[in-house]
Amino acid sequence: MPEHYQVSGASASAISASIETGVREGRLEAGASLPPVRTLADELRVSPATVAKAYSELRRRGLVEAHGRRGTRVRPRPPVASARATMRVEVAPGVYDLSAGEPSTLHLPPLGPGLSEVAADLGQPIGYARGGVLAELAEAARERLAGGGVPLGSAQLTVTGGTLDAIERLLTVHLAPGDAVAVEDPGWANLLDLVAALGLRAVPVAMDQNGPVPSSLERALSLGVRAVVITSRAQNPTGASVSAERGRELRSILAERPGVLVIEDDHAAELAVTGLHCVGPVTGSWAFVRSASKPYGPDLRIAVVAGDETSIARVAGRMRIGSGWVSTMLQRLLLRVWQDESVANWVEVAAGVYENRRAALLSALHERAIDASGASGLNIWVHVPDETRAVSVLRDAGYAVAPGSLFRIDSPPGIRITVSDLAPEQVDPVADAVAAAVHPNAIGAPSR
Repeated sequence: MPEHYQVSGASASAISASIETGVREGRLEAGASLPPVRTLADELRVSPATVAKAYSELRRRGLVEAHGRRGTRVRPRPPVASARATMRVEVAPGVYDLSAGEPSTLHLPPLGPGLSEVAADLGQPIGYARGGVLAELAEAARERLAGGGVPLGSAQLTVTGGTLDAIERLLTVHLAPGDAVAVEDPGWANLLDLVAALGLRAVPVAMDQNGPVPSSLERALSLGVRAVVITSRAQNPTGASVSAERGRELRSILAERPGVLVIEDDHAAELAVTGLHCVGPVTGSWAFVRSASKPYGPDLRIAVVAGDETSIARVAGRMRIGSGWVSTMLQRLLLRVWQDESVANWVEVAAGVYENRRAALLSALHERAIDASGASGLNIWVHVPDETRAVSVLRDAGYAVAPGSLFRIDSPPGIRITVSDLAPEQVDPVADAVAAAVHPNAIGAPSR
């Protein structure tokens, strides 16, 4: 912990508030160590139990995490607004950014025409009584999901403000603080942050290119997890996609745990070039979430959620007493986007561009004996012996990548490379730089 920041407080709530202030002001940075319980108790002249209670509250809220004998540290991305906090890896001027993990803005379809049409057709403004899921959007969503391989059956549908909003609501209506959730490892950093912020316990499930490893999922289930979150395809950060065979294996395992909530995240949606192999519905509680943000733009904050009647009713009910509903204007815009053939063509072209860039970089890395993978989506995962060295060498060579520590719990070190803005002429220079960063005997790193 920086010497210039002094924790204060005479009660558990005051101590936790003091630490939160330090995080918010950027004076306690990510990874900063907090004093041992007894040390801080002596400094503040309070009982160790008081400090322990403060630390416990901070852990419950996801601001800090325990590292065994290494003590308690500030989480990489604590859920509190900070002057220094960022959802992105810091990229210096002049550095080629391969760290974003998101689509290229150059390949997002224009939404202006759809917005103009929605504005022209709004007609009479709606009141509170008419808010909710538009019947025509629900009908179109059901048709698209069923046509894309989602086994809807009698599933119900609702709409949320994006994938993470859907997952948060599903976890909240089914679980309580302290419950365990099986998460992919490496996995989506935002989900790991959300699980921590909700006071839930993340139980890691190992990944390979076909999705969650069955034996690892079985282990997590044996530890009493109440929910499992699985990325259907284009997994962030590894690019894994659930194969048909893997889907059958996971269904067989989950069928033995009917009380477990299964959430499937199909965030890439129309951008994914691999087939969809759903795991659910196989338990009593199941939800499939498809977001519009990846194919159509991050500002289109809307996701369609299909699932069992109880789960969808609970999510819709919680929305009703909170935000109410997703704006019907956004719903109408999504419906227009789905109906616009020119937008569909635009997204198809973008998906092809990302596929070609990912395949080209993977091929170049494999030619250089680099252990890298990425079955679909925007990202490639590269196994490295030393994350810090790899990120540093690549930065010195002029390339920014995301360190695996943002996404890992127990899995081995790695780095995430995003291909969405990777120009064809940069493929070989990037591969050379990665080779220099990965191989311990490499001297220097080629510049771009």
